[in-house]
Amino acid sequence: MALPLKKSLVIKIGGSTLGAHDTTVEDLVALQKAGELPVVVHGGGKAISEWLDRQGVATRFVRGLRVTDAQTLPVVLAVLSGLVNKGLVAAIISQGGQALGLSGIDAHLIEARIRDSELGYVGEIVSINAEPIRTILGAGYIPVIAPVGLERPGQGGEAGSPLNINADTAAAEIAVALGAERLIFLTDMAGVCDSSGGVISRLSGAEAEELMGLGTISGGMIPKVEACLRALDMVPITRVIDGRVAHALLSEVEGRGLGTTIVR
Repeated sequence: MALPLKKSLVIKIGGSTLGAHDTTVEDLVALQKAGELPVVVHGGGKAISEWLDRQGVATRFVRGLRVTDAQTLPVVLAVLSGLVNKGLVAAIISQGGQALGLSGIDAHLIEARIRDSELGYVGEIVSINAEPIRTILGAGYIPVIAPVGLERPGQGGEAGSPLNINADTAAAEIAVALGAERLIFLTDMAGVCDSSGGVISRLSGAEAEELMGLGTISGGMIPKVEACLRALDMVPITRVIDGRVAHALLSEVEGRGLGTTIVR
């Protein structure tokens, strides 16, 4: 199916921004009804940690990435592709929207390779198959994508393993593959902040690299900023905004949003 004439909006939703009073789902439904084409990529790190704790499995991180060993991988797959993904789809449908949930494994949407043996089953994206996303959009649904992928088969053609994928990176690569109009990160911060805690409204690539080197941009904000910079090859607008603010997503699309714009 051909790509719809209107450009898509890729929206990365962090699990920490979804709460009892969150308006993100309401905004997604409003955007869909207004004729926009939202594509959702979601996280779920907090829920994964909670379920690992219930199973008595320790959570470990290396350079900000979750170590995903043989014990951790089934929990990651179940929480991201099941609990979080279907919860979001159900919430969208319950508010009158149309959504279809899938993971990066479905239809080879995300193919990846092992990123680092120290991290276990954590993938570095090799390719994105955007056709299933275009088909879902063309059929009138919001694609809701869980950030897991399939290991690209080796030269012998053997089937690969499911892999855990960083959701920020997945959102950027999907936005690039779609040629999206905009990439939006909904976070639990007001935006990218300077050393005094003030929000930086506009940030160039060079400035971002400098702030990351100084440690001003740190932790979970690093992959978001790096993802914005990666997407700018094909996506004209990349933004980091506060998903805790009521109707932040609608305000953003209407041009009234606060936060940080990342530019080249």
